[in-house]
Amino acid sequence: MVAAKSTTTERPALAILGGKPAFAEPLHVGRPNVGNYGAFQERVADMWDRRWLTNAGRYVEEFEQRVAALIGVKHCVATCNATAAIEIVVHALGLKGEVILPSFTFVAAANALQWQGVTPTFCDIEADNFNLDPERVASMITPRTTAIFPAHIFGRPADIEALTRLAADRGLTVFFDAAHALGCSYQGEMIGRFGRAEILSFHATKFINSMEGGAVVTNDDDLAHRLRLMKNFGFTSYDRTDEIGINGKMTEVCAAMGLTSFEAMPEIVEINRRNWGAYRDGLKKLPGISLIEYSTAEQHNYHYVIVEVDSQQAPLNRDELLLTLHRENVLARRYFWPGCHRMAPYASLYPNAGSCLPQTERVAGRVLALPTGQTITLEIIETICEIISAAFSYAGRIRSLSLTQAQS
Repeated sequence: MVAAKSTTTERPALAILGGKPAFAEPLHVGRPNVGNYGAFQERVADMWDRRWLTNAGRYVEEFEQRVAALIGVKHCVATCNATAAIEIVVHALGLKGEVILPSFTFVAAANALQWQGVTPTFCDIEADNFNLDPERVASMITPRTTAIFPAHIFGRPADIEALTRLAADRGLTVFFDAAHALGCSYQGEMIGRFGRAEILSFHATKFINSMEGGAVVTNDDDLAHRLRLMKNFGFTSYDRTDEIGINGKMTEVCAAMGLTSFEAMPEIVEINRRNWGAYRDGLKKLPGISLIEYSTAEQHNYHYVIVEVDSQQAPLNRDELLLTLHRENVLARRYFWPGCHRMAPYASLYPNAGSCLPQTERVAGRVLALPTGQTITLEIIETICEIISAAFSYAGRIRSLSLTQAQS
């Protein structure tokens, strides 16, 4: 069990300066939230007794129904993971040519397109919410463009109205990456109800998890039917296939975990909201540190605590602060550094992409995700904020040490 150091008027030396780490065990970003273990055990025992482990069992069907009901859509098609969900959607929609998406997102989105023989075309983001800039999207549409694939980064919705209108005007398909956005809303409607489809992730690091898992949510009856066939090898009956399909099914044990996690949703939201507020209060007086805000007019899961480090105002830059936190066993993350366009194979395919993505590069160089979730207490958050404050106080020594290490 991770225990925070008690608050004192004179904090012991930072670990980067020779002190003892504040935490005995690493604090991870994205440590899984879990529900009631007894409820999970009951589902696993039932599954065990019935010998039904996969292939659209009762827990997968119940999980799909719970997700669809939460969002208010007709169909939820559960999959083994969100990457497979993207690939199946791309294939079911018959997308070819180029698809426009942000570079400031998890690389699986681009990889899923590339894997299907579709060219990912990276577009810049808006400075204030880190989502696709509709004006930049409009300027990047070519005769080869077939779709727009925005993401709701950190659960804050993309400009759905503008992007949907743009897609309609240009005869393009629009579908959304909602991996961060379960339980979030846009103009009072739950995310998951927009475009041809939206993709959800239930990976272990997500707000609600099924260990591994994903889903496609849609109101399109025909699309949902094709997705169900394609995630099960294309089978239309016991020994007949009418589609080219893959094995993209969610297993019963994953669905059992998903249902158990779902039951804990109110508690998890409240913990996330509490933690976000504690970070806000603990960091608000520090120069050059800003915590991203969530609109009070919408619903949010508060799953991500994201700070921007402005190196023009803060005593340390983002990477110097990251190193300091890591030495204290606070394993903060640089989401989504350095951007998909700087990862293989895209860095070789588009070597000059950075010049067209100024906001992406700026944001990627200053964003930091801090630990939150069920395992993070207010005492832990207080200590993390103290570490950041102390790091700023010793910025000169830390910067000199960082430069020495970089040169060695």
